[in-house]
Amino acid sequence: MLKKFLVNDDYHNSRFDRWFKHNVSNIPQSLIEKLIRKKKIKINKKKAKTSYRVQSNDTIELYGLEDLKPSNKSSKQKYKPSEKEKGIYSKFIIENNDNFIVINKPSGIPVQSGTKSYKNIIDILNETKFFENRKPFIVHRLDKETSGVMIVAKNREYAQLFTSLFRIRKIHKTYLAIAHGRVKKNINLLQDNLVTYEKNKKVVQKAISHLKILKNNDDYSFLELKPITGRKHQLRKQLFNIGHPIVGDDKYFITSLKSKFKNKNIMLHAYKIKFMINNIKYNFEAQYNEEFQKFIKKLKL
Repeated sequence: MLKKFLVNDDYHNSRFDRWFKHNVSNIPQSLIEKLIRKKKIKINKKKAKTSYRVQSNDTIELYGLEDLKPSNKSSKQKYKPSEKEKGIYSKFIIENNDNFIVINKPSGIPVQSGTKSYKNIIDILNETKFFENRKPFIVHRLDKETSGVMIVAKNREYAQLFTSLFRIRKIHKTYLAIAHGRVKKNINLLQDNLVTYEKNKKVVQKAISHLKILKNNDDYSFLELKPITGRKHQLRKQLFNIGHPIVGDDKYFITSLKSKFKNKNIMLHAYKIKFMINNIKYNFEAQYNEEFQKFIKKLKL
């Protein structure tokens, strides 16, 4: 039995094996390669390759699809927001156009679901009017605890474009943070070799950030941070390494340093993001939340 598929714009320039897993069946890579060897897959009536990058309107022909056994992997259940919740998250939209949105992500919610969290930004946005007949693409992440400006692409073309811009460091981000203690005036550049573990394998990555002291006193420092590299927990780790962890950070902290004020969230906010596409400059700013604002006022910073 022959089945035909037409590649839509969202998968333009994606690898064929990725298209197959998303649109036909999430079977193992080895089985896809076996189907190709047996000539049960053709692209535009020609022999297929797993590495082939599909183009918009390519015709995919599959023979003997009925013999395929479904993957044992269970599909991940998506979070379904209420109408009220969708309305609330609509208020966080900073920019909305045909290719991407920019949101002011609230603190306390992850970008996508994980083992410890079900509710997430992407599943909520997917149910809003901003992604009607589209799907959201993650192009960068903010920690669950961190608030602030974040880009979400509306199509694969712009998702790939943003990914490339991040990789070549053409997207510039500015963070605001409140750290414990008085950061010394001569510290304006943070350079570290940060260690992470991937499947029990130690990975060392160079991390660079610019630091500017906006205001400080003996107890706290109000900082502007501009990361050059994009490592996991980069700013949190770097400030911890110089003995000035971020207020409210329960992962990278010094026991002897306790805040005088009660706060539920980490005092780290992605404040600005800027980039250029097709010679058009984009510059977006996300106002920090009420808790952050109150903390600054209390400190008279």
